[in-house]
Amino acid sequence: MDVKKQKKLMRAEARARRAEAHSRQSGAPERALQHFQVAIGFTQGAVVSGYLPVGDEFDVVPLLAAANRHGCATGLPFVPGKGEPLVFRAWAPGDPLIDGALNIPVPPDDAAVVVPTLLLVPMLAFDAAGYRLGYGGGFYDRTLSLLKASNPSTLAVGVAYAAQQVDAVPRNHFDEPLDWIVTEEGATAFERS
Repeated sequence: MDVKKQKKLMRAEARARRAEAHSRQSGAPERALQHFQVAIGFTQGAVVSGYLPVGDEFDVVPLLAAANRHGCATGLPFVPGKGEPLVFRAWAPGDPLIDGALNIPVPPDDAAVVVPTLLLVPMLAFDAAGYRLGYGGGFYDRTLSLLKASNPSTLAVGVAYAAQQVDAVPRNHFDEPLDWIVTEEGATAFERS
């Protein structure tokens, strides 16, 4: 079976696993924030991108708020078009939002474009090698490839419930690895050559 079919099959199971973890993990975002601050921390002046959780996605808004308190600029992604990398617009908790693609809230069109140096990345599943199962559009893979090519020190931090870990995420050469995974149970770094 090819990788695309393997991922499609894994997504249904991963969605169910994440939904269950979400239903029983109150306080998980705050615990993940503590692990993030101990393991990675925020560098003043960094640009941190996050996302607004949809449904049972892991909530990274507490991390974005903490990044702002530590002197970081923050932003959210929007999808400029199918097959294109994400673009990030400046946003901090409390700033206004408008409806974007699929009715997902995004910063308004006049918000400044920012280039993140640290990305908080959503996912359906992850493995011990630092690979994530996304939603199938390839947006984060394209974006990470582009950002790391222009700034190799860019950090990709996957944020998820610990229960979202699987034995192995199917992958091919387009899949970009993460530098860190942060969950409510801890933070794990992945060394890359």
